[in-house]
Amino acid sequence: MQMVVAGQGYVGLRLAVRAAEVGHRVVGYDGETAPRPGTRRRRVPRAGPGLLEAARGAGGGASSATADAAALAGFHLAVIAVPTPLRDGVPDLTYIESCARALGEYLRPGATVVLESTSYPGTTEDLLLPILEEASGLKGGVDFLAGFSPERIGNKRWSFDGTPKLVSGIDAKSLGVIKGFYDGICETTVPVSGTRVAELAKLLDNTFRFVNISMVNEMAMLAASLGVNIWKAIDAAATKPFGFTRFTPGPGVGGHCLPVDPMFLSWKAQQDVGVPFRFAELADDVNRHMPDYVVQRLVEALDKSS
Repeated sequence: MQMVVAGQGYVGLRLAVRAAEVGHRVVGYDGETAPRPGTRRRRVPRAGPGLLEAARGAGGGASSATADAAALAGFHLAVIAVPTPLRDGVPDLTYIESCARALGEYLRPGATVVLESTSYPGTTEDLLLPILEEASGLKGGVDFLAGFSPERIGNKRWSFDGTPKLVSGIDAKSLGVIKGFYDGICETTVPVSGTRVAELAKLLDNTFRFVNISMVNEMAMLAASLGVNIWKAIDAAATKPFGFTRFTPGPGVGGHCLPVDPMFLSWKAQQDVGVPFRFAELADDVNRHMPDYVVQRLVEALDKSS
């Protein structure tokens, strides 16, 4: 199958390599993704030499990379894995928009477009779909298929293909085709009832970690004030075999997802229903102050040792 992976950062390149390994002919498309002035964007690490080597010789398929939109012609399935940064607390979806317009120019009847980029509930059906329809002159769910499958890269314990993959579609036929594609590259797929459920599930996942890391960071500050060793307290609490998930303190919530994605939901809540997402906003406040606290503790320790 001829497929496109739009966005060749830490998500898109791994997907392209895996798809080529199982026999797909993959075009890795990466257009302009330079950050805009004032943008608080997730930093997209480029692939290391090992992954690039795998891309060049992957499986029985073929993989190529280009910034030329003309290479999109003839695709059967396209996956969008571009950055979704924040700009002054507002989601910047211009990378999704520009990518959708480029794909729409080459969208053919029967083709499928899947969004993997993290965003607020409604992005697939309210933003991506209309752009594809306008650019192509085709109708989603009638002439072409679409859906959302949140990126799940894996970690040291869970491989890319061994991590269960959520899949959704704008209709039953879209879901079936999208599930069939990911069934071929992942060990387990988990279909959900709609794109909004899948979009919210991704934000729930990241917000859970964001809130709990920020909570344990605040707990560490409180423990220090009380003269209690937070690490020993965490070790003790973790002996309970249920009802507790271990999180450890640090200089804030890092990475390219956790400090950003929960604020998508906070922004959406304010925009649509006019209510704050208090847990996310409080966690963000704690997270922003942690570097200052760590520096303060280091200064105090250095003063004591001098």
